[in-house]
Amino acid sequence: MIRALTTRWTVFAPLLAALALVATWGRSMPTAGVIIVAVFLASAVLAAVQHAEIVAHRVGEPFGSLVLAVAVTVIEVALIVTLMISGGEKSATLARDTVFAAVMITCNGIFGLALLVGALRRRLAVFNAEGTGAALATVATLATLSLVLPTFTSSVPGPEFSPAQLAFAAVASLALYGLFVMVQTVRHRDDFLPVEGDGVVTDDDTTVERPSVRATLTSLGLLVVALVGVVGLAKVVSPAIESAVAYAGMPPAAVGVAIALLVLLPETLAAVRAARRDQVQISLNLALGSAMASIGLTIPAIAVATIWLQGPLVLGLGATQMVLLALTVVVGVLTVVPGRATLLQGGVHLALFSAFVFLAASP
Repeated sequence: MIRALTTRWTVFAPLLAALALVATWGRSMPTAGVIIVAVFLASAVLAAVQHAEIVAHRVGEPFGSLVLAVAVTVIEVALIVTLMISGGEKSATLARDTVFAAVMITCNGIFGLALLVGALRRRLAVFNAEGTGAALATVATLATLSLVLPTFTSSVPGPEFSPAQLAFAAVASLALYGLFVMVQTVRHRDDFLPVEGDGVVTDDDTTVERPSVRATLTSLGLLVVALVGVVGLAKVVSPAIESAVAYAGMPPAAVGVAIALLVLLPETLAAVRAARRDQVQISLNLALGSAMASIGLTIPAIAVATIWLQGPLVLGLGATQMVLLALTVVVGVLTVVPGRATLLQGGVHLALFSAFVFLAASP
């Protein structure tokens, strides 16, 4: 694995993606240029997954899942804040749409895909109900505090928070996320480790040689470069996506969904690879950890950014979105409680994800 790190394309793909980002940022491109950028984007996604697995193998679970989820989210938050500061009033719903899309993609798309792959391999996808249930409860609480309550508060007209309410939501989100990370990595780490079919917790790090510190640090640096390339190039191709969406007659919200799908590709591929290795718990850690980080880090960052933002900040979900979120939480609870799932549960979550994508394109 370490030798492959220094000789294979995974070293060059992040660097080429970063160079492509520098060369194309802020410029309009012809169709051929968009295709080339898309190739660099895809290579950066695949490289990010490889380097994330090296880092994860060194630090062990659940730290490995946390590294990828937080790295993607921090870069994504920086992009959202930048776009909101420069976008004016037309970006009033950008944070809401992006965070909600991330929650639905992770809690239904990645979650369902992991269960489906795990169940196809061993008939039952087995995971730790205690840890996964705690993560799902945290995601549900964060989503309700940040995305549902603004629709019903009355201090400010419309689905918006008052400054005091936004500050409370930011502090609560950050505190809950920090508390979960402490529980996941220190006090109840065993609840987030992969389990075998008989429910026994396993840790493969003790049986396979771990990468050296140097190789791990190199992969960590290349992972950050790759993720910057993924998020940045997703922004570069967004005008082409907007044109395609407008040509197809779909609403502007579909653009945010498409960009979120691109940004979350590294986590999706990493989750599927883990599920194929019978480590469904790692896949679920990635899915729910990404949803949690998306809310727990975005809302505080947006609260600070309101000092410079002009215009309204719409956070409250609409009726259709709240129905999908409520159904996701209910189905998620019923899936998690037994600690094992069949093809059916994976299919149900993927059906919810399909409904989200369809309704985003055809509200």
